[in-house]
Amino acid sequence: MTTEPHRRVLLIGASRGLGLALAQQYLARGSTVVATVRGSGPTALHQVVPGTEGRLTIETVDITEADQVDALRTRLAAQRFDLLLVNAGVTDDESDTVATVSTSEFVRLMVTNALSPMRLVEAFQDLVEPGGTIAIMSSGQGSVANNERGGFEIYRASKAALNQLMRSYAARHRGEPRTLLLLAPGWVRTDLGGPAAPLTIEESIPNLVEAVAAQHAHGGLQYLDYLGRTVRW
Repeated sequence: MTTEPHRRVLLIGASRGLGLALAQQYLARGSTVVATVRGSGPTALHQVVPGTEGRLTIETVDITEADQVDALRTRLAAQRFDLLLVNAGVTDDESDTVATVSTSEFVRLMVTNALSPMRLVEAFQDLVEPGGTIAIMSSGQGSVANNERGGFEIYRASKAALNQLMRSYAARHRGEPRTLLLLAPGWVRTDLGGPAAPLTIEESIPNLVEAVAAQHAHGGLQYLDYLGRTVRW
């Protein structure tokens, strides 16, 4: 079994796709995982439970609902984690621009992709060990420097906003030992990524988990892709 430095993982957003694969990877590496889903219905994550020997706990939260975040924080108050990984995101139509997107759709992406993940980090930061890691799933499309072909204009803006908010968080917590990561998993074939994406989950997520493990106890903020390479801001 791979030596995994993050033995206690809180994974936000694991019902399917990348989040489900992340939960499975950490369980395979021997970690104990608290993973969240939205809603009360059964998900693919629930099918994983029987084979985990009690190392997987499923909680429910919609991170855009402040009362649900507060309730989850209360339920987990006595626990401590080596890794908090927030995997949450929505997209819109690739052709949307600021000229065509509705205000409600723009707000939905900004609240879900930028504001809510950072508010969750603020609420749960003290449950992460001082030498632990706080990571958020960003995107390579959040890079301002790398945006040379456009497309997914509103999604890009929401992830760039997330990156900026995380940089502000890091500045406010300068000198603290926790490792802070923004992660770009690549364009992966999931419900979110779509069938045209060049990467499979199996090509992205195991490498991403290794990249997170490699940063254990390094401290500071980094923006990394699924191979552990620095992404330009």
